[in-house]
Amino acid sequence: MKKKKIWISVAVCLSMPLIFLLLNYIFPLHYTPNYSTLIYDSKGKVIHAFLSPDDKWRFKTEQHEISTNLKKVFLNKEDKWFYYHFGVNPFSIFRATFNNLVYRKRTSGASTITMQIARMLQPKQRTYSNKLVEIFRAIQLEMKFTKDELFEIYINKVPYGGNIEGVKAASLIFFNKSPEHLSLGELTALSLIPNRPSSLRLGINNIEIEAVRNKWLNRFEKEKLFLKPSIDDAKLESIKAERRDLPRFAPHFSNRFRNTVSYNIHTTINLEQQRKCESLVKDYINTLRYKGIQNAAAMVIENSTGKVIAYIGSADFNNNADAGQVDGIRAVRQPGSTLKPLLYGLCFDEGIFTPKTIIADVSSNFDGYVPENYDSKFHGNVSVEYALENSLNIPAVKALNILGKEKMILALKQCGFSSITKNEKRLGLSLILGGCGVTLEEISNLFRTIANKGVYTPIHYIENTKTTAQKDTILTASATFMLSEILSKIARPDLPVNWESSKKLPRIAWKTGTSYGRKDAWSIGFNKNYTIGVWVGNFSNVGAPDLNGAAIATPLLFQLFNTVDYNSPNQWFNMPRECGIRSVCSNSGSPPAFFCKNLVTDYFIPLVSSQKTCTHLIEMKVDAKEQISYCNECLPKVGYKKVLYENYSPEIIRWMEKNHIGYKKIPPHNPDCSKIFNGNEPKIISPINGNEYYLEENNPQPILLNCEAAADVEYVFWWVNNKLVKKAKANENVFFDLPEGSVKISCADDKGRNSNIWVTVKKVNL
Repeated sequence: MKKKKIWISVAVCLSMPLIFLLLNYIFPLHYTPNYSTLIYDSKGKVIHAFLSPDDKWRFKTEQHEISTNLKKVFLNKEDKWFYYHFGVNPFSIFRATFNNLVYRKRTSGASTITMQIARMLQPKQRTYSNKLVEIFRAIQLEMKFTKDELFEIYINKVPYGGNIEGVKAASLIFFNKSPEHLSLGELTALSLIPNRPSSLRLGINNIEIEAVRNKWLNRFEKEKLFLKPSIDDAKLESIKAERRDLPRFAPHFSNRFRNTVSYNIHTTINLEQQRKCESLVKDYINTLRYKGIQNAAAMVIENSTGKVIAYIGSADFNNNADAGQVDGIRAVRQPGSTLKPLLYGLCFDEGIFTPKTIIADVSSNFDGYVPENYDSKFHGNVSVEYALENSLNIPAVKALNILGKEKMILALKQCGFSSITKNEKRLGLSLILGGCGVTLEEISNLFRTIANKGVYTPIHYIENTKTTAQKDTILTASATFMLSEILSKIARPDLPVNWESSKKLPRIAWKTGTSYGRKDAWSIGFNKNYTIGVWVGNFSNVGAPDLNGAAIATPLLFQLFNTVDYNSPNQWFNMPRECGIRSVCSNSGSPPAFFCKNLVTDYFIPLVSSQKTCTHLIEMKVDAKEQISYCNECLPKVGYKKVLYENYSPEIIRWMEKNHIGYKKIPPHNPDCSKIFNGNEPKIISPINGNEYYLEENNPQPILLNCEAAADVEYVFWWVNNKLVKKAKANENVFFDLPEGSVKISCADDKGRNSNIWVTVKKVNL
């Protein structure tokens, strides 16, 4: 009988692991961490805190935040044998059971830290059957996690009253510091609360907590857990706990990244700069509200690293009336003129222009697209740098037409412009004037690319994140240096009033932009250290009469630079070795010819920039009275002389004559010459080739016939369907009633050169 009992005992012991494995299979342990999210700045300061999905303040304590003192205090108080048992302490269970039976009340607990975790994961009433479940779950936990992992789970789950759980949450909320910075007195106080979260409430029962804490400190002293001086200091320390609101800075930024990396997100934001910039933007917009301007967004990027150190999505996140929760940094808006620097930089690299190259700013027709300047004026021949400084639209469209929109679009795509990629097929020449969509994030990083010698890399927001994106060289160092020199000039129309004489004018390169309808005002600037992008407008997409980049966005840009990186005069861009300096003719921007008298210095890219000499003057052979010009075919042996004349393009001649600007005109060619001239035929600019024109049947309006003719042309002849309809001066406007149907329009000059176009005329009842 005795042997039988022994065998039964052995069988039971041997079957226990099998029973446990079976139960483990039937009732597996499910544990999914469910923490709140904390956003940190680059220096480890908390920027923003979010509740967990179950509305708890429960922050994940990292291993490096668990100090030796924290572990000593909690283990000594809750589970001295934590590192030696398998989730259950048999001696504690025996002691607690014995005391319960003898004294018929609970005098000491038997729960290990692991068992407490099991109870916190699956809260149940305190019964003997539920205690068995706790034991079972505790063993499961021990099998799944290491001791350090279990201790971490424990201090992240212990209750501190209300919706506060975990040492880290309590530390931040009541002491405004992270756990590793808690004193011994504060740690001991925190170790008491989980056992009595209702009666010992930090911030309310601080005196009672101090008394209980000091009793435990005396026990620690007896057990020699800490040195006596440390214990004495801890007992003298008064508890100054009070419930504080957790930080809510950088709300747009924090909401953007709250669910991206982990529960503890360490970002590139500099909280000090963030708060200064937030305050600046809010105060600035408050001064503009009476003008119907309600919002702004801004971001600050460190050029060398691509780290975003300040991110302001709107003027006031809490202003629901003005859609303050919209993130203006990611909103797609029209860019106005902000893409022009990239265009001219590409033209520099293609050898099309240098800063002093002359380009015509006159009325121009690009297959039906007729752009206008912001001031609705034309300026004639201007240099490229003048066109960029003054943000002239027509030269920019001409530059894009010469470069080819495909190259511009490719560069934008390489710089991460997502809307450009989506709408690539629909984009035309108007994209350079804002006929596309961009975000402040994209345009700011484009200017950072210019600051970084044309090398594009993505910006980043999270510390210690690796990017697999390759570096793309968008522009050469020479081109970006030229752009920096042009955009940093102060004598320009988009300098805000009263800033020219200000000592606080930052040394930066910047470009402004204003979208169609005055809905968006942009100002993007950079120096060697930082790039700052500013957008001002209304999220309702309603324009404002006073809204423009120069007067509205740029003052805020200057204030932000003076806050983030106050004047860096000794840190500016040096001219790269690949860039050269040469003398050019001021009338053309080209290397001088023998007749060029007015020379200026210009940057250029050797072996890339055009070496074609100046042709702003042309030598003509004329009679003694300069009434007739000759070619080699009809040149007399005697009685002629050589004279230099201004060699203007047909479009400039047309503009000058329309504005009654005098110039020395080339005499008409010898009428007795038998040579037939080729090239320089009249260019018909109205009507537009291939267009359809709808005219009212009962009251048809005449169509304008207009052309651009060469400098040696005095008269042109207009033909409609091969019938002569008008002889006119070279730049005279002619109006004619065109017949219905397909119409051929021809224009011939007095040198026999001609051009043809076709249009379609339809008459309708209106």
